[in-house]
Order: sequence, then structure tokens, then C-alpha cells
Amino acid sequence: MSDGAAIRREAMLAAILRRLEGCRTIAVGASSPLPGTAALLARAKWGARVLMLGSRRHNSFTEGGRELFDFAAQGRLDAFFLSGGQIDGQANINLLGIGAYPGGLRQRFPGSFGSAYLYFLVPRVILFREEHEPRTMPARVDVVSAPGTSPPGVFRPGGPVALVTGRCVFGFDRARGRFALESVHAGETAAGLRAATGFDYDAADAAATTPGLAEEDRALVRERVAAEIAETYPRFAATLLAA
Repeated sequence: MSDGAAIRREAMLAAILRRLEGCRTIAVGASSPLPGTAALLARAKWGARVLMLGSRRHNSFTEGGRELFDFAAQGRLDAFFLSGGQIDGQANINLLGIGAYPGGLRQRFPGSFGSAYLYFLVPRVILFREEHEPRTMPARVDVVSAPGTSPPGVFRPGGPVALVTGRCVFGFDRARGRFALESVHAGETAAGLRAATGFDYDAADAAATTPGLAEEDRALVRERVAAEIAETYPRFAATLLAA
């Protein structure tokens, strides 16, 4: 991994960890090594309970997704993570494909599974996507797999709080249905970020730089968390140690 990629991943990891502060129970879905690392770091730091799908060691569920959905419906999950092939400025995510749905999809994504259900129920949903380009961050997703906001009168205790990408961190205002730039990662510029983002967002005149991990947190990653995440994501764990 290049130095630049390592810096971006550390910035993302640190940003996700800060958004998890105060969470007691954190669930991690499939194909989520970076959020999984942040969740395990939260467990190492303050004892958060981690439920990681796809793991034998870090998941007390015995029936997979069905128990996860029950947990969410009972209000027992504090945080979850969602990503998508596309994420737009209203925090809508697309997990179905590119093109017109249903018959005109030119490219297919893995599918929605229970993303919309969890998006409505988990109070702190952190969106993430390492690739940040206009095609992955468009003005409007081709297909809405899970909506970022709901009309007035719809019961929705859950929803997005932030979007963490390989370039920056956005906070999400649910009342306005809009992102605001919180920080850019080292090496990024305000102009470069605008060019890489297909949707509009609010931003201050001068953007802050995303802080990295504290040294004690880096030590926890090296000495404990990398070995724990390796059970599910061995290649990703190797990149953590190399960085």
C-alpha cells in the first residue's frame, strides 16, 4: 500500500471511530473491513459490544441477518454501517446497479439485502466509501436501494449521521436532507473535492484537516485489532500492519 493510501485509510478509520463514541452495541455487515476495524478498536478502548457478520469470533448471532434485524427492531443497536455503488447528496444509497431499474441495468451491484430496513431503525448509521469520484458520488443515484430521508409523519428512529470517504468526512443534517463538509484528508483541497463530488454540499470557507489516530490507538491496532480483524479479513489486516 502506498503512503497516500495508508494516510487516507487511517483518516477514515479515525473519523469512523470518533462517530462511534458513546456506542455500546455496534453491528458490522458483510464486506466492511474498515468499519469492522473501527468497531473492534471501539471495543478495545471502551468495551463496546461488536456483532460482525461473517465472523465466528466476533459475533454472538447464530442465525445471521435475521437476528441482526430483530436486534435493530428492538432498539438494541447503536450503530451500523452502509455503503453502496452510488451515494448521493440526500444520503440515498444504490446497491442494485447502474441504469434504469428493473430492466435496463447496465451493471449490477450485490443487492440491497436488509439495508433499507436497518437504515430506518439504527439511530447512528455511518455511510462509507473509499472511492470518491463523481460516478460513485452522483447528484442522484440511479436506483434508491435505501433512502437517506423520509417524508414527514413517517416513523423513522434511524438514519445517516455521516459519510466517510477516501477524501473527506461529511456530516449529514437529517432535517435538511443535506451533507456538510466537516474535514478533508491530508493532501486534499477544497477545489479538488468539489471536482470529485457529483452532489452539492455545504462547506466553510476553510476546511479542517481530518485528524489521524492517536498514537495509543495506533498501538492498539498494531498489537490487538489487526490480529482480531484478520479472522475475517486477513488481507486487510496485513495492510494495517504494513502501514
